[in-house]
Amino acid sequence: MTTVERADTASSAVGTPVLAVRDLSVSFTTEGGTVSAVDRVSLELAPGEIVGMVGESGCGKSVTAMSIAGLLPDSARISGSVRLEGTELVGTREPVLRRVRGKEIAYIFQEPMTSLNPVLTVGRQIGEVLRVHERMSRRAARARAVELLSLVGIPSAGKRVDNYPHQLSGGMRQRVMIAMAVACGPKVLVADEPTTALDVTVQAGILQVLRDLRDRLGTAILIITHDLGVIADIADRVVVMYAGRVVERAPVTDLFAHPHHRYTAGLLSASPTPGVHAGTQRLQEIPGLVPVLSTQPDACTFADRCPAADATCRESAPPLAAVGAAVTHHLAACWHPCPAPRTESPEATP
Repeated sequence: MTTVERADTASSAVGTPVLAVRDLSVSFTTEGGTVSAVDRVSLELAPGEIVGMVGESGCGKSVTAMSIAGLLPDSARISGSVRLEGTELVGTREPVLRRVRGKEIAYIFQEPMTSLNPVLTVGRQIGEVLRVHERMSRRAARARAVELLSLVGIPSAGKRVDNYPHQLSGGMRQRVMIAMAVACGPKVLVADEPTTALDVTVQAGILQVLRDLRDRLGTAILIITHDLGVIADIADRVVVMYAGRVVERAPVTDLFAHPHHRYTAGLLSASPTPGVHAGTQRLQEIPGLVPVLSTQPDACTFADRCPAADATCRESAPPLAAVGAAVTHHLAACWHPCPAPRTESPEATP
């Protein structure tokens, strides 16, 4: 059984997944009115599973991730359910959430230089996590910080532990963020664009670090990115978001082989394929613009950009449901899903 098959089986078979998000909705009150950033999002993470979340900028990926552990500002209105091993987090008091953040659920944020304190050494910042959650002494926390830096692949960790963030490269700073995130062995790791602005070689190294940590610690990982190449490389399952809603959810191999939602198909068509888009062939673009999120209509939010949309699409929102076979782990919210790709019959051998 492949990794993807194992992960998908675990996700569907485990009665209580490590993280279960149900009908999560998030809105903000602004001067221009109420903005619905996330609309009834549901997803699950099984222990040791890597789930990728993709979509255009502004589709609600980061807001979903931040709301899991209550990191949104007080202006956010949150409804729905977020359960960590069966324990409800939505509506939980702030002191309780502080004990969860960093220990049970950890985050790797997009830009390390805006997350790391520039006036503290990286060893001290990693050690702070250990001292708060594990009650370690300063000396023990420093020794553990050296171990963690070695774990994420930073050479000469005994020296680098006393470096300040500006003394490290972008790839090393990202590895420091990972070391901080896994310091307490979290059950869930949320990686928000962890490879943005990194070159391909460094990106590959970061993804390998995440795989190794998953294998060693059994941590469930939610990785948020707009890079479909990253998703294809590391994810077991994929959640596709558009305009604050989940429009497709599937095992990664199924999604790339046969996307059901027209938006997912558009994303794949807009991504370069080695050997296909070299030279003069243009990438396909998705026409139109993302809808304004001030209101969430009871309709398909992709209808105005979809070539297959009809009156039904503009009058009612499609449910996220299995497409095709009665029993499947591939779900899409589309009234007119993409047809299956043609498979040519092999020619008869004379």
